[in-house]
Amino acid sequence: MPDRGGGPTGPRMRVGRPSRRARTLLMTLGVLAVLGMVFAMFAGFWTDWLWYRSVHYSSVFTTTLWTKIGLFFVFGLLMAAAVGLNIWLAHRLRPPLSAMSVEQQSLDRYRMSIAPYKKWLLSGITALVGLIAGASAASEWRTWLMWVNGVAFGKTDPQFHLDVSFYAFDLPWYRFLLGFGFAATVLSLIAAVLTHYLYGGLRVTSPGARATAAATGHLSVLLGVFVTLKAVAYWLDRYGLAVKSSDFKATGNWTGLRYVDANAYLPAKTILFCIAVICAVLFFATLWRRTWQLPVIGFGLMVLSAILIGGLYPAIVQKFQVEPNEQAKEAAYVQKNLEATREAYDIDDTKVTDYAGTSDTQDKAKLRDAAADAASYRLMDPNIVSPTFEQLQQVRNYYGFPSNLAVDRYKTKDGKVQDTVIGLRELNLAGIPKNNWINDHFRYTHGYGVVAAKGTEADEGRPVFTEYNLPSTGDLPRYEQRIYYGEKTSTYSIVGGPQKEIDYSDDTGEKTTSYKGNSGVSLANPLNRAAYAMAFNEPQILYSGAIGDGSRILYNRTPKQRVEAVAPWLTIDGVSYPAVVDGRVQWIVDAYTTTNGYPYSSRTTLGDTTLDSLTAANNQRVVAQQNQVNYIRNSVKATVDAYTGEVKLYQWDTQDPVLKTWMKAFPGTVEPKKDISPELLSHIRYPQDLFKVQRELLTRYHVTDAQTFLSGSEVWQIPNDPTNRSGDAVPPYYLSLKMPGESSQTFSLTTTMTPNGRDNLSAFMTVAADANTSDYGKISILKLPTGKTIDGPKRVQSQFNSEPSIAESIRLLKGGDSEVEYGNLLTVPLDGGLLYVEPVYLRGGGLKYPLLRKVLVTYGGNTAFEDTLDKALNKVFGTEGSATEPPGSGSGSDTGGGGTGSGEKNPPPSNNPTVQEALKDAQKAFEDGQTALKNGDWQAYGQAQKDLQDALKRAEDAQAQAEKPGAGGKNGDGKGGASPGASASPTPNSSPGGSPSGG
Repeated sequence: MPDRGGGPTGPRMRVGRPSRRARTLLMTLGVLAVLGMVFAMFAGFWTDWLWYRSVHYSSVFTTTLWTKIGLFFVFGLLMAAAVGLNIWLAHRLRPPLSAMSVEQQSLDRYRMSIAPYKKWLLSGITALVGLIAGASAASEWRTWLMWVNGVAFGKTDPQFHLDVSFYAFDLPWYRFLLGFGFAATVLSLIAAVLTHYLYGGLRVTSPGARATAAATGHLSVLLGVFVTLKAVAYWLDRYGLAVKSSDFKATGNWTGLRYVDANAYLPAKTILFCIAVICAVLFFATLWRRTWQLPVIGFGLMVLSAILIGGLYPAIVQKFQVEPNEQAKEAAYVQKNLEATREAYDIDDTKVTDYAGTSDTQDKAKLRDAAADAASYRLMDPNIVSPTFEQLQQVRNYYGFPSNLAVDRYKTKDGKVQDTVIGLRELNLAGIPKNNWINDHFRYTHGYGVVAAKGTEADEGRPVFTEYNLPSTGDLPRYEQRIYYGEKTSTYSIVGGPQKEIDYSDDTGEKTTSYKGNSGVSLANPLNRAAYAMAFNEPQILYSGAIGDGSRILYNRTPKQRVEAVAPWLTIDGVSYPAVVDGRVQWIVDAYTTTNGYPYSSRTTLGDTTLDSLTAANNQRVVAQQNQVNYIRNSVKATVDAYTGEVKLYQWDTQDPVLKTWMKAFPGTVEPKKDISPELLSHIRYPQDLFKVQRELLTRYHVTDAQTFLSGSEVWQIPNDPTNRSGDAVPPYYLSLKMPGESSQTFSLTTTMTPNGRDNLSAFMTVAADANTSDYGKISILKLPTGKTIDGPKRVQSQFNSEPSIAESIRLLKGGDSEVEYGNLLTVPLDGGLLYVEPVYLRGGGLKYPLLRKVLVTYGGNTAFEDTLDKALNKVFGTEGSATEPPGSGSGSDTGGGGTGSGEKNPPPSNNPTVQEALKDAQKAFEDGQTALKNGDWQAYGQAQKDLQDALKRAEDAQAQAEKPGAGGKNGDGKGGASPGASASPTPNSSPGGSPSGG
């Protein structure tokens, strides 16, 4: 090359092989990289095994693992053998001499280039297809276990009279085998064709025959196998018609045979099966007759038959026989679908009762008394009051409550059962003073205590706490308060070692503890530490001095995660809820067994069906293993101990064949129903997600007559939630109520339904949700007359908003920076009519949490918007009841205050004189503001709000000063400063600004 730089040119450097040292370094790095990848895979396997062993479900891990390994090797080897054998056979059958042509000369170069590597190439191809096939087969472990352990349903389909287990357990496995056979045959055929072409058995442009006799025979056999499998597919398709989904304009989503399926597709599949068998025989016959003439004719006949018999003929039947008289033709098949769907979703015993929708009773006093006893009106909406719980009972910033609290039942001191709103004070890492590895994983490890309030009462707008403060005290018996496992616990913690944990804080400072449970995995073993350091991508686990003897790592800590891990064959409910049971906090998790193979039962998508205005906001929808299901049972009730993380699965539905199948596959994992303790049974409730699935089906399947079903005149819909603008369905509500004809209230799950495309009410649906009652799971529907217009939820809400006096009151409440929040719109049957009750909350005036301020009530066209439920009922019925306060009548600003030593009121207020004086000023400012609102004096109202905020600021500053270590002053309990929960609810309770922050 020419000299371009002007400098001297030296001799050209030789590029030689790397030095020995460089080669050794590269080899060492390569070995280390391989060892690193191997250890990373081993770490994942080892930590999984350790976790399953720690929760005592190692049999689930081993059964699943060995099933996957077995399927991987069996089907991987079968696929590798099939493809490898056909490549070897095609090579063995190659012609000894190749025709002289340009095509063959080009192929000679390829043959010569791969000749030294033929064995390696064959091994590589077979290994690749074997790995892919094995991995695909391993993912079918559920299908295999269900097939090999299948239990009979004891019910047969109406068309083929086979047990339902054939469709649920057997048919999916047969379809997998058929798909595997097609894949193996097609891959073998492709490999054989390429090999024959490469070695001259097949020719495209060379003179002479296009294929040798050996190649013709080989490929004919493979094509014969393919057509044989197609014949098997036609035969299985006959049974598949019973579980086939299709669109049916009269009903929408449809599963099972219709008239055209039974009278056109079914005979067509049988005819095509026979044609495919004949065609396969013709292909096999080419072993003796070295010609493809007859097989090709037969294959063409099969394709033509598939078009004419399998496609055109059913279309003609549908067009000219079914559509002119659809109801008569389809009625028998619709009836089968009705019966199967109602059975598969456990709604076949639903009781539908006609309900007038209006009351004829003229005695208003009698109606008023009946209203007091009709329900325990839940004024504390668990989906709204979580911020109130947090502000009043959070105590420390590193605690938090879920956005949706739970509704449960607890006995009061007088032995009565009380509807209760309950939440756990769980750990919130976002609120700790300083985030670092030690704080996040060693110091702040758990939440502390239960907070509960009466669902039916309020005290100055606040919840009436029955369990409160830190440590929690109140009506509940003594229990282990530390919460190591919860819905908000999403990270791992290392406990039990030399590093102490923060337990809780009180007047004397922080209390520390060390975990004493046997949960988690020990990190005393260096191998375990290395594995978890790799699995969690955290090298400090390997060498940190905070880990020592007794250290254990806790992870997979949410209840749903733990249940799903130990029972991967279950579909987990979107919501778990806590309960105090036998001195422990237990998370109760509902779990379902499902299948999409129930013949004639219409399918539903659980993720869509369980969507409502609450789950959409909190991502709590149910997602099943299959995209769609057409059979579901709440067959398992699971518990997770909040302290030890222990998981227990209880058999709830003792008749469910799907659960029995899984219990055979995983023996010893599910405990019998009789092992459920009476106290646990008292907290078990009917699951919301199952209820939402059932109510969606009952919008169409509440009718039992095929003609009515086909007409579509009785189709209902789930109304949108009128209390927000999300456009999602109204959620069902737990409520203790008395249905018509019943003598006492029952803890129930309720919802409303409206006609399709309209806003008036068509039905009220409820299910007995108390597991202690014999009626548990019994669904009842009150069907409203179609000839009357009964207001539905949207109309009721519109009526509330459009009432001039109510609209003006709400406008005044929204004055300044206040915000009105509507609670659950409760519907209660009452003497032939429907009573609607809706709590109204106010958040504003510097307040960070909602307070119950008003109650909306409507009945028979009369509407009231009052401070308390009692007053609202009195106004609606025009008379006072015989009892001064019905259940759940407490509300806004006129109920008494007081302490909570008995669990009946809020926690005791602070006795700091400065705080007391400031709160008196706040009370006066609030009262002045209310007077100004009534008079429409906005200038006075603004001044009152300013005075209120100033007074609250003085109270907050004084309380903070009193809580400092060494601060003077004595509380009523004789202790210096404020008690842990004292600031959570100081007097006066009627102030809209409430107390200073409870934290």
